[in-house]
Parts: sequence; C-alpha cells; structure tokens
Amino acid sequence: MHDVNQIRNTVIIGHGNSGKSTFAEALLFSAGAVKRLGKIDDGSSTMDFEPEEIKRNISIGTAFHHLKWNKAEIYLSDTPGDDNFFNETRYAVQVSDSVILTIGAVLGVRPQTEKFVDLVQEKKKPCLICITRMDRERANFSKTVEEIRTTFDLNPVVLYLPIGAEDNFKGVVDIAGNKAWLFKTDDSGKADEGEIPDELRDEVATLRESLMEYVAETDDDLIEKFLEEGELTDDDLRAGLAKAVQAGEISPVCVCASLNNLGSTLVLDTIADFLPSPDTRPAQIGTNPKSGDMEEREGSADAPFSAQVFKTMADPFAGRLTIFRVFSGTLAGDTFYNSTKETAERFGQLFVMEGKEQKPIDKAVPGMIVAVAKLKETTTGDTLCDSSKPIRYDPLVPLDTVISYAVSAGKGDEEKLFSSITRMLDEDQTLKLIREQQTHEILISGVGQVHLEVIGEKLKRKFSVEMNLRVPKVPYRETIKGKARVQGKHKKQSGGRGQFGDCWIEMEPLERGGGFEFIDKIVGGVIPQQYRPAVEKGIVEAMQKGVVAGYPFVDVRVYLVDGSYHNVDSSEMAFKVAGSLAFKKAVQDANPVLLEPIMEMTIRVDKEFVGDVMGDLNSRRGKVLGMDSTDKFEVISALVPQKEILLYAPDLTSITGGTGSFTVSFSHYEEVPSHMTEKIIADAASGE
Repeated sequence: MHDVNQIRNTVIIGHGNSGKSTFAEALLFSAGAVKRLGKIDDGSSTMDFEPEEIKRNISIGTAFHHLKWNKAEIYLSDTPGDDNFFNETRYAVQVSDSVILTIGAVLGVRPQTEKFVDLVQEKKKPCLICITRMDRERANFSKTVEEIRTTFDLNPVVLYLPIGAEDNFKGVVDIAGNKAWLFKTDDSGKADEGEIPDELRDEVATLRESLMEYVAETDDDLIEKFLEEGELTDDDLRAGLAKAVQAGEISPVCVCASLNNLGSTLVLDTIADFLPSPDTRPAQIGTNPKSGDMEEREGSADAPFSAQVFKTMADPFAGRLTIFRVFSGTLAGDTFYNSTKETAERFGQLFVMEGKEQKPIDKAVPGMIVAVAKLKETTTGDTLCDSSKPIRYDPLVPLDTVISYAVSAGKGDEEKLFSSITRMLDEDQTLKLIREQQTHEILISGVGQVHLEVIGEKLKRKFSVEMNLRVPKVPYRETIKGKARVQGKHKKQSGGRGQFGDCWIEMEPLERGGGFEFIDKIVGGVIPQQYRPAVEKGIVEAMQKGVVAGYPFVDVRVYLVDGSYHNVDSSEMAFKVAGSLAFKKAVQDANPVLLEPIMEMTIRVDKEFVGDVMGDLNSRRGKVLGMDSTDKFEVISALVPQKEILLYAPDLTSITGGTGSFTVSFSHYEEVPSHMTEKIIADAASGE
C-alpha cells in the first residue's frame, strides 16, 4: 500500500561534471535499492546504462529508480547536465515535486548552473542543494556556499557542515540536530554519531543561530517564539524547516562525496524529512476538454486519476515505452483515457522504472513515475485521465532546434533510415525532420552537434542503419534590379507541321517579397487569347529553374506586350517555349542578382564574452540590432546570413565555454555581395 504522504518525487539536476549520476548511485546503494555501488568510469552505473552514455561518460537521457528510506518512498529522476540534452531535464523538472541541485565543491558555481537555477525558479520547485565531491583535491565548501548565496536567489542555509575536506573529509555536523556524524569507510554510506570538533564549535553555533533565524522569519508564530526565547526547540526547528523548504523559502545545503559513498544516508534523511510529498504541493491545474473551464487536481489518491506523459523510449524489440507522472488519483486495471488524443488506451502491464529494468506493479498513486508499453496513440506531453472526469494539462513545449544537416542513408537504405528516424521522433521531441522544398534536401535538426551525433549512434545500434550528415545547401534565390524589353521567338521547321511562337515582354523588379506578377497587355489579336497563358506558363517554369545559378526566381513583374503567330504552326507548346526564351533573355538584360536568406538571431551570453561574440558576428557579415542587459547576461539581437551560421551551435559553445545559447528564425532575403556571387555560381554549376 502506497502512502501518498510518504512519497517523495525528486529530480537530480546540475551542470555537466557535477556528479549527479554518481550521487544517484550512492543514494540507491545506501538504501539497498541496488546491490553494488555503480561507477560511471567502468560502465557499471545503474542510471547511465545506454551505450552512448557509457562511451561518452555523460548522461544523455533521464533515468529513473526508486528506493525506500525509513518510511519514505523516494522516486528519483537523474537528468543530463549537457546542453544538448537539456530538454530531458526540463521535462523531468516539470513533473517533479522537488529538485536536488548538485554543485561540485571543486568547480563550484559554473556559468551553466544559471540555467538550472532559472528552471527551478520558473517551475517554482522546492530545492535541496547538495555540494558534491568534497573528497576531491581543492574542494572548498565555504567558497561554494558563498558563490551560491551571492549568485542566486535561492536562500541557501547550511544544514550539514563538513568535517575536513579532500582526503580528510571524514564527517559532517548536523546543524539542526547539533551533533556530529563520522563516516564509516566501508562504502556503506553509514555514519556514527561523534563529537563536534572543537575547531568547528563556534562556526556550528553561528550556523545554528542563522538557521533558526531563517526558519523563524518564514512563520509568524515561530518568529514570536524566537524573539521571546532566543531560540527554537528542536521540534519547532525541524517542523518550521520542513514547512519553509516545501514553500520554497529556504534551500537547505547538504554535502557528500558520492564516489566513496560518504554522506549519502544523511542526504536521504533530508529528502525524507524535508522535501514535499505530492499531497502537500499545489494542485495541478488543467482544462476540462468538454467545457473549456479551468480545473484543479489535488495530489490525493482519492481524487480522479490524472497523469502526464513526459518521456517516450523507442525500442526495436519491446516497442514504445511510455513514461508518465501520476498527479492525482489511483491507476489500476488496464485502461485509461488520453484526453489530448481523445481516445481510450488499453495497456498490458504497469511498471516502475529501475534503471534499464522495469518492475511490474498493480497500481500507481500520486507522485509515482510509472511506465507502460506499446500504446498506440499516446505520445510525450499527452494527458492521461479518468474518462468520466476528463482534464487536459498544458502540453510540454520542447526546446527550439539550432542546428540542421542534410540527412541521407547508404544506398538502398533510405526507407529504413527514415522509418527509424520517425521512431526516434517519438522518443525525442527536440528532433525535427523536414523536407526543404527548394533544395529538395531532407533536413534533420537538433539542439546541438552532439545531440545529432548521438541520434546517429542510436540509429546504428537500435536499427542497424547508417545516418549520413552533410552541411545543407543554402536556399538562394534570384531576381533582377533593372528593367528589360525583349523578344522571345521560337520557330522550328523540319518537315510537316512546324512550331511558331513569338512574344515580346517587358520585365521589371518588384519589392522584396513581391513574388511574381504576369500582366497581359496585348491589344488586338497579335497573340490569340488561347496562347497567352502558355507564355506565362513558360515564364513560371523558367523561374523555377533559375537563370543565373539555377535557383528559383522571385520578385518580378512581367508584361506581355506584343508578338505574332502563325495560323498553322502556332501552338500552346510553341508559345510556352517562346515565353521561356523571352524570360531568360530579359534576365540577362535586367541586371540579375542572387538573394540569400537572412536569419534573425537572439544570442544570450555572459557579459565577459560579449566582445568575442560581437567580433565573431561581424566576421560572419552580421548586423547587430541591439542588446538588452540582465543582471548576469547580455542578450544580443542580430541579423546574419544563413550561410554564415549553418554550424553556429558548436562555434558559440567554443567561444563561450558552453555558456552561450541562441535562437534563430528566418527574417528576409537580401542581395548577395557581388564578390561572393561568382563562387556561388561556380559551386552551383559543379553541383556542390
């Protein structure tokens, strides 16, 4: 029987190399959920089990497990720290009740930490901070805490003070309990109560008083007691601390060294004692799909069932695995209603995730992360609910893609490749596949270079198909700057009936984006009415193939002004050819130019990198439109030719050390500088 009040649904987040997965392994091992302390370096990790993760030593997808600690039932989500897979983290945080933010004691607060803290605050999640890797060389707890305090609005309060550091990290002082714990050195994660070291007593007293002040300030009754008596009782302190943490007013700070499993049991105590249960979190708000009214679902097992899918895993053998968070009610039986797709779904077995394994269960209650296999209609973001009490939660919105490649398969594997990519689209909402109408290329887009490389590795491993990537072609266009009046004449006589079509056209440019206009100005019957549309058709076909370099022609107005015909030899085909010849001749006389797509970029960088980024944009023929400042970032708006930023994502990562981010969208077309036109024409002629 699951007691909702004892369930803790928490997600581990933090920048890359902050020790998230190792930390998760230590928690699982200390609680007896796994039988060995998994290591990232030797590939034995329970949470980083995909071959691509083992190869790269990074988390690529969110992994799940659960454990029991004292009376608590804790559901853990271990998320990626790499920017390429940040969408996984966003989705996991959105469906969690709380967050554990890991920050390494050596590296401290990194620029990338900002986006994780922003996520915590955007989603209004209670936050536990864990300073990891205290046994590493140059580990500095005090400096790291101070960086957190001065950089972020998290209100960090030290709950555990380390005893020693680096090789001498041997225990912690529990500030709330006012006692010391000395670690066992057998990897068990356990600790024995000991004496507070004399050299720490003054600091402990200061921290304890500070903790009481922080807690008291969050509650009117407690502040009154504290002012009257000068302190809080242990019971008042712990109750007030739990309330303040769950309200997001305080972020308690713990400390550990997970590689050797030092301090994990105390972190588990903190999770169980202070992080919220589903029934203490604000009700989930959704829309009644029938009435359109807003409704709430409390995190109670007795409420109508509702859940949201936040992850889908594609497997060539097991089929699609659908993972969702239960927000309200109890799920039992073998059906539920998908209010997003407006259809009932039947499933065979309910599971909880245990790393790469799944454990069958009979029912699920609020706070639990569960999975079912082989659903027909359900995809990531869908709401599942009771059909008699329908509700629909806001869809999950994936990150925008920032890099695209033309994708192709080995000879004969095209169908297999694209059917396999389609299955990957179910798993990864940040992956996009589109056909570029002008260049006829199929483009695959992602949130980074590594993201697409990993997709390629997964396709090869799961579906035995190679994905070849190349830099996509730029969809240039052609137009004119001048005017022309020309004749297009098609005359052919080779025995039998001949061909004759003769037209005069005048051509002039339209404003950018004007498209194409054809105006019939024939007076009298110099060209019979039935042949005039053929002239236009010939011009349109010539425009599609281009004249200068084979790119589509745009933004011209053509007047059909004169011509002649032959009673026997004229035909629609002859006038179509005449129109095409006239157009091509007119282009050459009207100062033709190439146009290139210009993209609008919004680039978010640390202030220290603004100069480097601006210089780089100038080298790419970019035009900076302006800058907006925040406390920590500069947001640069710029217009840049598409050709110059086809592979901008890895370049920005290199310039900013991985801290910069950007979005890009099409703005307009502009004339290509004359010194670049010849090369583009030559490349087009050679088929590049």
